[in-house]
Amino acid sequence: MKPAPFTYARARSVDEAIALLGEKDAELLAGGQSLIASLNMRLSAPALLIDVNGIGGLDGIAKKGDMIEIGALTRHAAAERSDVIAQFVPLIARAVPHIGHVAIRNRGTLGGSIAFADPAAELPACLLALNGEVDASGPKGKRTIKADDFFKGLFETALGPQDMLTAIRVPAATKDTRVGFAELARRHGDYAIVGLAASAKADGKGIKDVRLAFFGVGATPMRAKKSEAALAGGDIEAAVAALDLDPPDDVQASGAVKKHLAGVLLRRVAMQLMEPRP
Repeated sequence: MKPAPFTYARARSVDEAIALLGEKDAELLAGGQSLIASLNMRLSAPALLIDVNGIGGLDGIAKKGDMIEIGALTRHAAAERSDVIAQFVPLIARAVPHIGHVAIRNRGTLGGSIAFADPAAELPACLLALNGEVDASGPKGKRTIKADDFFKGLFETALGPQDMLTAIRVPAATKDTRVGFAELARRHGDYAIVGLAASAKADGKGIKDVRLAFFGVGATPMRAKKSEAALAGGDIEAAVAALDLDPPDDVQASGAVKKHLAGVLLRRVAMQLMEPRP
């Protein structure tokens, strides 16, 4: 299939992109790994497509104080190869190889994945599990949005119609950081039937500050707070029993199957969280 006709513009600055977003039915093009498919299937038909790949300074990965900042145009493949990500954001390092295939990771961007907010995608769940934040620029200037406040509904975020996500920040891992990641998919590279991204802090022989972010189980990545509390108490089976997810049926599995698989993943990830960090 071919997309509906649209006008193409190549933005040279964030301010220019924001101004262009003020035009009717405009959308941003970054990696395009989700957008191009939806255009070709005519699930999306913007009048104006704004290419932001020419804007300088929106890629790169750097440690700034106790945070890791990742530019919105950073490709998945760059994160996969990054020594900074491997050392300071091990959760993303574990998750990125599960994103599609090499060709997709070579073009797809971290900012695009977060902004698109697919509820079955890995990176939105990682951002939530890490208690991260995003920078967004719009007509009223720049603002920072916490991950807990960012995901609002199915493909819906706290970004306004003229907002552009410009950077992602997550806390840099320390010696007491523990992370876990697992997903179940029919084939490697497929969207997960159910997935789980998690982080915690070592606390003696146990863990604390547990954050469990499930994906593929609802309209957004979802925290399981009752299970977090139980897992911090050291009881994995109590954490599984406390899962209060209510996944909808979809083409991959029934809600009941998804909830069962969420429990399976919770047991696996809990063991990862309790392993000493290398």
